Amino acid sequence: MKTLTFFNHAGGAGKTSLTRDVGYELARAGNRVLLVDLDPQANLTSWLGVEDAPLEATVYGVAVEDAPLPQPLALHGMHLIPSHVDLAVAEAHIMAQLGAVLFLKNALSRVEDQYDVVLIDSPPSLGQLTILGALAADHLIVPVPTRQKGVNALQGLQKAMTVHRRIRPDLNVALYIPTFYSDRRNHDREFLQVLKDNLRPLASPIPQREAVWLDSATAGEPVGVYAPGSPVHQDVIRATGEVAQAAGLTYQVPA
Repeated sequence: MKTLTFFNHAGGAGKTSLTRDVGYELARAGNRVLLVDLDPQANLTSWLGVEDAPLEATVYGVAVEDAPLPQPLALHGMHLIPSHVDLAVAEAHIMAQLGAVLFLKNALSRVEDQYDVVLIDSPPSLGQLTILGALAADHLIVPVPTRQKGVNALQGLQKAMTVHRRIRPDLNVALYIPTFYSDRRNHDREFLQVLKDNLRPLASPIPQREAVWLDSATAGEPVGVYAPGSPVHQDVIRATGEVAQAAGLTYQVPA
């Protein structure tokens, strides 16, 4: 089992969309996939059509008392552990307990025979839930917008990695993914070059095609379900292949 955490402390990087859609493509290719929503905003949960999941269905018990993972939901060939706004309360409990930042890693180790891939959607912050998700990972996947905000976030990303590696020296970023890219904009081309000069390994940029991403989220469906064969779906398939290669996963595009 490989655990990948999609991480960026800055919001609006495309982290949740990629968690959902890369997970779906990996599942479509035959992998047993578990998605874990660690963000109290619960966008991954709602973008898969789940509303009003109870707090006990989340990782709250894992984070607070080292409990086993709750029974996941089955959706689109994947399993999901949803989130809830009150999951934010777990932040204080994690901070107050020695070793609690490793509770999710412990819980996932108990189900490693049940899944091939676990994808974690972490909150857009540097709080305890984000650390919980990062330290549970074998690799981090970091989406970075080709915007000024993406470049501005680089220093914070490096500081966050320094914090994580104090506990997990082996933790690494398997792939940085440029997002919201348009080759028609000079700024995007300039910022992409900055990312190429500063980040390794760097994936192919994901073009800005917001309508399908937004509509699929509203429909509560992965892009591969909502708009199969579309340009956005092709972007997702390419990104999935690059994530899989970077993380050492087996992936072949289904016929």
